[in-house]
Amino acid sequence: MPNKPHPEITITKGDVFDDLGFTRSEAAVLKVKADLLDAIRAEIEFKAYKQKELIKILDEHQPAVSNLMRGRITQISIEKLLRYSARLGMRTQLKILPARRIRVAT
Repeated sequence: MPNKPHPEITITKGDVFDDLGFTRSEAAVLKVKADLLDAIRAEIEFKAYKQKELIKILDEHQPAVSNLMRGRITQISIEKLLRYSARLGMRTQLKILPARRIRVAT
């Protein structure tokens, strides 16, 4: 019997945020937030921090730390993620690239 694609699976053609219908600016914000969140959560896992430790390190309330640990990206601003990364001793670097320019043949 051939394998049928699962009805809930969507194949992306590049970027998942673009494929989900977000505008280019919304997708850009979500990409930055997702990258920051992934890096922070990896650092927390690597150092095996517990939520009580993170409350002190991040100088944050328990619900905010819970949102971070559960990956609730819409509940956390980019600014807050940058503060968290700094408090965890991480370095952050943002690289902005110019828009692609299309050359028109003459």
